[in-house]
Amino acid sequence: MGYRMLANLSFRFPTWIIVLWTAFFVIFGTYATKLPEVLKDHGLVSEGSYTDVQQTLSAKFGIPDEPIMLVFEKETSVTTQQFRQFIENVLMRIQSVEGLYSQISPFEKEGMLQGNVAYALLGFRQQSYRIGPVLEQIRQHLPTSSHITVGMTGKSVVQYDVNQASRNGLKTAELIGLPIAFIILLFAFRGVVYALLPIIIGLIGVTGTLGIMTLVGKMIELSNFVLSVIPMVGLALSIDFSLMIISRFQEELPNRSVEQTVLTSMRTAGRAVIYSTACVILGLLAIQFIHLPIFTTVALGAMVVLIISLLLNLTLLPALLSIIGPFIIPNKQKEREILTSSFWDRWSLTIMKRPIVSMAVSLIVLLICLVPLRHMMISIPDATSLPQGYESRAAAELYKAHFTSASSSEVVVLATGKKVTFTTQNWLHAYQWVESMKQDPNVISIDSVFEHLPVLSEQEFLRMLKNPIFMKRIEPALQSVLRDNTMLFRMTIQGTPGSTMASDWLRNLEVEGITEELPLIVGGEAKYQQEIFDEISNHLVSILLFIGITNFIVLCIAFRSILIPLKAIVMNLLSLGASFGILVFIFEKGRLGLEPSPIAVMIPVFVFGLVFGISMDYGVFLLSRMSEVYERTGDHVIAVTSGLSSTGRIITSAAAIMIAVTLPFAFADVVGVKQLGIGIAAAIFIDATIIRLILVPSLMVLLGRMNWWMPFQRK
Repeated sequence: MGYRMLANLSFRFPTWIIVLWTAFFVIFGTYATKLPEVLKDHGLVSEGSYTDVQQTLSAKFGIPDEPIMLVFEKETSVTTQQFRQFIENVLMRIQSVEGLYSQISPFEKEGMLQGNVAYALLGFRQQSYRIGPVLEQIRQHLPTSSHITVGMTGKSVVQYDVNQASRNGLKTAELIGLPIAFIILLFAFRGVVYALLPIIIGLIGVTGTLGIMTLVGKMIELSNFVLSVIPMVGLALSIDFSLMIISRFQEELPNRSVEQTVLTSMRTAGRAVIYSTACVILGLLAIQFIHLPIFTTVALGAMVVLIISLLLNLTLLPALLSIIGPFIIPNKQKEREILTSSFWDRWSLTIMKRPIVSMAVSLIVLLICLVPLRHMMISIPDATSLPQGYESRAAAELYKAHFTSASSSEVVVLATGKKVTFTTQNWLHAYQWVESMKQDPNVISIDSVFEHLPVLSEQEFLRMLKNPIFMKRIEPALQSVLRDNTMLFRMTIQGTPGSTMASDWLRNLEVEGITEELPLIVGGEAKYQQEIFDEISNHLVSILLFIGITNFIVLCIAFRSILIPLKAIVMNLLSLGASFGILVFIFEKGRLGLEPSPIAVMIPVFVFGLVFGISMDYGVFLLSRMSEVYERTGDHVIAVTSGLSSTGRIITSAAAIMIAVTLPFAFADVVGVKQLGIGIAAAIFIDATIIRLILVPSLMVLLGRMNWWMPFQRK
């Protein structure tokens, strides 16, 4: 097997292995700190009509894509004229900011001034993920007033703040998580050197991966979410893999030579690590089915750090163990093993005696955790994902309160003719479509050049087009809604963005179109959200089937059993469902001091794809030990008891480390990062306690020899 060959090479040439990994760390480590410079935006963007509309609006109509929004608010003592002068002064100052190409004043367009609040739109040539210096320049040009406030917001501004907050949260999480993980390792290994090895492996893996992704980011677009996921996943899995291998090394060392101990550790724990890695990679590959950069690039980064972690644990760790092994042999190893395993022996005997009761209790707990899922609400993150003290959130909420409706959505429609100019037939089809939209009960209003026309027949409308008085009357409106062969319509429809009502209506509109001669493209926030939700929901079944089938095949190969893989998959689904229930319970009601918020749309996908494979880590380790004993003894009772008692401490320590590395992300400022950290930590806790230490052993006992049944197996 490959892992045996790697173990042999690591034992025979440890110095070369250490030199090679040191070179890897130095070379790619120099690029690691540059990763934030190559990251793009959030990556939650589809390649649908929304993007096409945004590009056309920017290119043809001068309406900026993801503009910076300045939101002004005056006190009642300020007159309208003073308010106007202040806004015009601000906009004049900002004209000197580099890259400004579009400026829409609230006095140029109707509806941008409501009472004491107004907003202006600024378009810049800089990409949204390079907007930081622009924001600093704008702030320098903003005058101060004790009676008028101005705040910056918009998708690019909010995303900039999210990026900054995420990086600060990452530093905090590392400062909290790594020391706690080291303490847990000290407790698990009773030795400083052994406890340091997993930390070293984890840091090399994460640092190297960050450097690799920096180079990758120069070739493809990377979501900024990569920066949070790589350290979280990389540290947790690297340390867990090392923990499993080192624990087996410590267990075997008193009775064997260092070389035999390394080979045995790699043949047993190393084999389990390989199968665990395969399960995690398959879960990450499934995420790639969703063609959104946030999922494809985050999955890519997680796979890279996972593969690097695996190689480190199969090569560098054995090399280090072969060097330090002869010098660190605990004098009281046997005594310690007896003391630490006594609790797990008693625990396994308790499960063996009362498997039905144990299974019933664990299922009741899981079902209780599943109950909140009935109220689960999914949303696309916006400014509310930031804490309330952020300027971009405050400005966004002020804009939303005065210029948006709580029950409707703004939709942009572009009608594009096939000729280079808008023909007479194009005019006719556009007029007929507008009239049909006026009859639609879901359409609240539609802005068009035909707004004040009566209902006309085809012949009457064509005669109207030839009337120079009519054309002169609509000429001012045409300047803002017609460019070459494209006409712009703005609509207000029933239902908020992301709602079933709005999404269903938009799907129907896009399918029907206007006519073959005058097709339409639909945009706006509601269309954006509908496309994102559709892209995710349309691939959920494929993701579930792919993960389930591929993991089943891998585990069948690993354990030569049908029932064990089936149970492992079902148990994973239970733990994931329970973790989602905990997420809903905490966030949607704002418990534990958190602000109430729906679950971010990417969190269930990330938690499912990551944790489904990660939780296999403990399952494979536990079941591998049971299978190993069963192959040696042929007794399922001994296999279950021995497997549980010998791995209970390690599984508990591994889960504690995983939680220590992921849970500190709950202290981040960004809601999505909080949810990811808590979601993974909750899933791991449930999986490593209720599932692996109670439910799985109970089922193993009840099924007996059937656990290892395999059709066509050799007698």
